[in-house]
Amino acid sequence: MSRFWAIIQELLVEYDLFFFHSDTFDCDRTKGMIMKKIGVLGSGIVGEVLANGFLKHGYSVMRGSRSPEKLGEWKTSHGEANIGDFKETAAWADIIVLCVQGLHAVAALELVGDDVLSGKTIIDATNPISGEEPVNGVISFFTGPNESLMEQLQSRFTQAHFVKAFSSVGNPQMVNPDYNGVLPTMFICGNSAEAKADVTDILTKFGWETGDMGQVEAARAIEPLCILWCIPGFLNNSWNHAFKILKP
Repeated sequence: MSRFWAIIQELLVEYDLFFFHSDTFDCDRTKGMIMKKIGVLGSGIVGEVLANGFLKHGYSVMRGSRSPEKLGEWKTSHGEANIGDFKETAAWADIIVLCVQGLHAVAALELVGDDVLSGKTIIDATNPISGEEPVNGVISFFTGPNESLMEQLQSRFTQAHFVKAFSSVGNPQMVNPDYNGVLPTMFICGNSAEAKADVTDILTKFGWETGDMGQVEAARAIEPLCILWCIPGFLNNSWNHAFKILKP
């Protein structure tokens, strides 16, 4: 932090002019914006890619795992970030990113608890993949056609604000993908307009056009895009594509 910003923050806090508590928000000194703290739940590659992307764009990041020691090597190479268990990470964060396997999504959030999740934005990057072998490149879901995993999560954790995102593209393209200047579309949905605005801001930084599909029920359409996205990969070993809405 420059000495200038240090003085400004001290004055704002001293005279109670800082609208956001200093332990809740970080200031992006390059743009003078308030940056929310990001807690990434999941020790897999998706969580790592997204955590690294948030760090790249100036966010404070904490990664959570059932076994935080799994993240020790990552922490060593990212000294500015923190690690903890699921509950510690979610309690610290303003925005939670859920990056666990879909089969374990409910259990992971139950380890956090309703009291911690209440009022928080949760970016749901999960898909309800069953774990069965693909059939001619088509993976299977454990949900039916008229339900979605995110609806299950929103129904179980009613006071949290879920937003579906990052569920229809591979992890190498999640952060600032290069499609020769064309912005791909990230489909989102959720019941909270404020939460979706936060996610849209993140997606803009990450190089995406946001396609807001409305309320939580739209996850029934967004989650199966994962099935479609995977087919070229399993059939032709092509994993670098993304979706795009074309408008006249």
